[in-house]
Amino acid sequence: MPKLELLEKYAKLIVEVGANVQKDQLLVVNTSTDTRELTRLIVKAGYNAGAKSVHVMWNDPYVARSAYEGKSIEELEVVHEWEISKAKYFVENNACIISITSPVPGLNKGVDPIKLQKAGIAQMKALGFARDHMMGNHTQWCVVAAPNKVWAKKVFPDFKDDKAVEALWSAILSASRVTETNDPIKEWDEHNKRLISHNKKLTDFQFDTLHFTNSLGTNLTVKLVENHIWSGGQELATNGNVFNPNIPTEENFTMPYKLGVNGKVVATKPLNYQGNLIENFWLEFKDGKVINYDAKKEVETLKNLLELDAGSSYLGEVAMISYDSPINNTGILFLNTLFDENASCHLALGRAYPMNVKGGTTMSPDELEAIGYNQSMAHSDFMFGSKDMQVEGTQKDGTKIVIFKDGDYVI
Repeated sequence: MPKLELLEKYAKLIVEVGANVQKDQLLVVNTSTDTRELTRLIVKAGYNAGAKSVHVMWNDPYVARSAYEGKSIEELEVVHEWEISKAKYFVENNACIISITSPVPGLNKGVDPIKLQKAGIAQMKALGFARDHMMGNHTQWCVVAAPNKVWAKKVFPDFKDDKAVEALWSAILSASRVTETNDPIKEWDEHNKRLISHNKKLTDFQFDTLHFTNSLGTNLTVKLVENHIWSGGQELATNGNVFNPNIPTEENFTMPYKLGVNGKVVATKPLNYQGNLIENFWLEFKDGKVINYDAKKEVETLKNLLELDAGSSYLGEVAMISYDSPINNTGILFLNTLFDENASCHLALGRAYPMNVKGGTTMSPDELEAIGYNQSMAHSDFMFGSKDMQVEGTQKDGTKIVIFKDGDYVI
């Protein structure tokens, strides 16, 4: 474990910059039994920031696996009224949300994929309103990470358990701009200014399409919705509070036009979905929809994602990140989207973010759909950036502008 003072800095950053907890606001912490030390510090930091009450929602991935194995599909599809009522209470009372991710890669290998799919669909249907509330930025929310032994050993297989956990903690804190000698809150203020400046530059171009190519076989054209907005770093919730939805983050991202994606994309990093690692996969799009795909490992898991619902085989996000970025330069494959997506250009299958189009957070679902927004229960980021990635943007008048050359921004 890192020194207590370092973890306290991390917890304070999460509460004050990530969720930006306000005085007398409710705070919800979604966490696992593997991350209890950080959870305790976040609870303390939440109260220090003035939270009215902090509610900790515990989960255990091993208990969840036992449930998948032991329950019938019918029982897995049951979402109790008390679960729905709890989520409604948090939404109606303007609770902000901190989620600590600590994946156990491969834990669900061998579990009936239909059980995973049916359980996920039932949860998302019953509790989708809470996700809509959060992803629509109607409150502050933040996703962060803490290690567990299994994850750490996957990332650092040559290290013994404790050394692997120590190494992963070091990598997480470094990526999150937390060191023993710095002021991480001040560093994040400067980092947010840089990201916001880049967002403005990209938004002002109002590209009609983006064209991605590399030597691995990616040759993909992504049309963007009209009046799109590039985001990344600090966001503004509709309740008036700024927040950072991800710690760490290096991305600039926006909304694709649902029916305007064509070509092939080759993933450059594995995708951890439902506890299974999808490796060496590619997707082919026509008029926005995935029409062909394959994977070296877990192709059935990829199939389940693409067939989750009507929108999970379309894109909801396109993001650009320089190959020469702090997280990529570590050379670490984190096997966790929170980090790996910030090391590489990426796309997301599934739901788009309303904030990525002008006026989107106040539009109805029908209004969003009319402009090319993709609705889905899924939102799964996968990485496709490379050292030789070329990106060309085309404006509505036909003007072409090189955005990326040899993997990095040139604008």
